Amino acid sequence: MSNLSDKNARIFVAGGRGMVGSAIVRALRAKGYTNVLAPSSAELDLTSQQQTQEWFGQHRPEYVFMAAAKVGGILANNTYRADFLYLNLMIEANVIHASHIYGVKKMLFLGSSCIYPKLAPQPLKEEYLLTGELEYTNEPYAIAKIAGIKLVESYRKQYGSDFISAMPTNLYGPNDNYDLSNSHVLPALIRKFHEAKISNAPSVTIWGSGSPLREFLHVDDLAQACLFLMEVYNGEDWLNIGVGEDISIKDLALLVKEISGFEGELVFDTSKPDGTPRKLMDVSKIHALSWKASIPLRDGIAAVYKEYAQAHTALS
Repeated sequence: MSNLSDKNARIFVAGGRGMVGSAIVRALRAKGYTNVLAPSSAELDLTSQQQTQEWFGQHRPEYVFMAAAKVGGILANNTYRADFLYLNLMIEANVIHASHIYGVKKMLFLGSSCIYPKLAPQPLKEEYLLTGELEYTNEPYAIAKIAGIKLVESYRKQYGSDFISAMPTNLYGPNDNYDLSNSHVLPALIRKFHEAKISNAPSVTIWGSGSPLREFLHVDDLAQACLFLMEVYNGEDWLNIGVGEDISIKDLALLVKEISGFEGELVFDTSKPDGTPRKLMDVSKIHALSWKASIPLRDGIAAVYKEYAQAHTALS
């Protein structure tokens, strides 16, 4: 087993320009890793097996953080079902297989909390995988991520590869996607409340009933967890990464409303889907390894909102 420790090791962060990947790049550089490779999708198309293998052959990464994926919220997942399944299968299969062919010392694959059954007991334990039906709205994405976990597990069992997997909960932070047609709930709320505040709108409409419970992890906390696992963990089990507590969408909206300074009303559009009733991760396994999230939700949202508002002052 070859844990990440050499500050000069060649480290490939797949998806290094996205929210998760860029956070991992920041964390690596902050810890003194000097040889971090994070090509853009224009420079390296991970859906192409040929391009991926040629890139691995040229750059010979020793460690790989697999943070590349096609992602989106409920609407995007449900609308572009074939894209979410096909593209994510291609990306992960190409990176995992190339990591095997080119003798990568250690690879971390990032899944998603949506891999667990829709009605699994809460909080979600790692062993609940494949014990029930998935949430229909994001089933293609979930199936792709489950395939990734099983690829990692299978290369490990067949070839002895030091490949590990981690399942993050809902994420937020710098470089998030604020496009209302395909963003996740928290960035969508930040944008909606900011625009409503700027335009003095009387109300903000929230999708669904507001009752679903969700857990939110700052992406910088996730990045710290990823480095931690690459430096110390070699187990076969995939590990949940989260904070271990959740909040209703209604209370989340009220929190963002307060942070943004919007003074209008909340309207809940119950014609829109709620998605899974609750998604709380059981994080006891990673806690047992001595890692815990450190950024409180209010502090994290306040920092993200400030950054978003500064970047969108042109709207005022």
